[in-house]
Amino acid sequence: MKKKALYKKWMSMLLAGVVTTTGFMGGTVTLRAAETTNWIGDEGLSGTADAPKPDDVVPDANQFRYQKEELAAFCHFGPNTFNEIEWGEHYGNKAPSEIFTLKNDFDAETLVKTLKDAGFEKIAYEKEWNLKAGGRYYVDHHDTTLFAFTIPEDEMKKEEKPAVRIAAAHTDFPCLRIKPSCDVVTNRYAQVNIEVYGGAILNTWLDRPLGVAGRVAVRGNDPFVPEMKYFASEKNLLTIPNLAIHMNREVNKGVELNKQIDMIPVAGLLAEEEKNADYFLSFLAKELSVAKEDILDFELSVYCKEQPEYVGVADDFISSPRLDNLTSCAALVSGILDAERKDGINLIALFDHEEIGSRSKQGAGSILLHDMLLRILAECGAKESAQGLLYQSMLLSVDVAHGLHPNQAGKMDITNKPVLGSGFCIKEACSQSYATDCEAIAIIQQICDLKKIPYQKFVNRSDMAGGGTLGSIASALLPVKTVDIGIPLLAMHSARELMGAADQEALTELVTAYFSL
Repeated sequence: MKKKALYKKWMSMLLAGVVTTTGFMGGTVTLRAAETTNWIGDEGLSGTADAPKPDDVVPDANQFRYQKEELAAFCHFGPNTFNEIEWGEHYGNKAPSEIFTLKNDFDAETLVKTLKDAGFEKIAYEKEWNLKAGGRYYVDHHDTTLFAFTIPEDEMKKEEKPAVRIAAAHTDFPCLRIKPSCDVVTNRYAQVNIEVYGGAILNTWLDRPLGVAGRVAVRGNDPFVPEMKYFASEKNLLTIPNLAIHMNREVNKGVELNKQIDMIPVAGLLAEEEKNADYFLSFLAKELSVAKEDILDFELSVYCKEQPEYVGVADDFISSPRLDNLTSCAALVSGILDAERKDGINLIALFDHEEIGSRSKQGAGSILLHDMLLRILAECGAKESAQGLLYQSMLLSVDVAHGLHPNQAGKMDITNKPVLGSGFCIKEACSQSYATDCEAIAIIQQICDLKKIPYQKFVNRSDMAGGGTLGSIASALLPVKTVDIGIPLLAMHSARELMGAADQEALTELVTAYFSL
């Protein structure tokens, strides 16, 4: 039940999580016993039918204890179960932001805490591991990339060890990043100099309340060991105001925004005597309780601070910031926590820097995943056969897909038109911008058929280039069966994106089955 409660936590994170890199919040679980109902015993039966013949099955110890208790319950957990509501129902006077609450005591390490609470042990990449049969482990790589894996009880005992099952997603999202020496003063306006991270739809960032979150490097006693501090604003710190229509009468015909000129946020108003002050840096130093001169550098993201909301007459949709790719991260963590596979190694990899190409030390374009898998297999006693086992493995690349836009149906392929709320997508592209492997796709389809999980297929129009994922990059360094899957979205890379409320369940069920069968 503890693991299922964690599943609730991760689904609530999807709706209410604010991220430094990836972060979510959970809630309180209350269970109620079922109401007593009337039943009919043997004394209340009548008729002449023969009693059923006894079978020869002998119950084991657990089954005997179950029978002796004369009490059992089947619990189906979902995010709304704990709020006494179900998908598609009217939510009364409560908004989603009230149901799935983001607490003020935001913790950027909530993802790690979730794994710890599920029994995962932290190991350091640079130290000895000493993995044990039945162990559950995680590796935090530069605070933005996370690996978690499980080793079953009998894994070390087998001469022929089964292949590894891998699922990967990314933790980053298109946003604005604050530049060093960031303070800009325009008359009395205090502004913060930024650069655009990833392929953001710029105009969606205008006129919104914006927060700041990330990590800050502070001077330490040892020059090679700076102190790392984490910051997430509790209040709305920034905004980027639009230009009034009276000053641009052609605005509704389309406006090209200059990243350097038009996207600089406003942080406040300065008194005349403060115009030369390091306005934002001073604020940051105060928030972190450090001297301003001790702040050496930072990685701070500007993010949309609006709350998620349900949309539609029957609450069919969820509108929220950062659905790309919180949806996938939530599904992968839930999947590995609830996995029931009895043999083999399960591993999830949550990479940073996918939105800018994955070519970094903590991105999917590094050798880290390949190196880590070889090390895990060696620790499991398969050093000599590691390469062979590695290439028998399979990789799920989990990232969002494009859904059919009702006002722009012509932008979709003529035969592959995924609709929100109809299941997750299997993404295919002969260009390999999505990792396309018909054998791997067939495996996913069979799992879905077996578990009755709804899915769709997505392919780009032939005359329109789509995006790419980490799947193709990772599979070039780890040549295993790979398939790209993910939830269909509208408004991908907008400051707010739109998903079907029912699709998260389908994706989570698929990942769980993938790690269980």
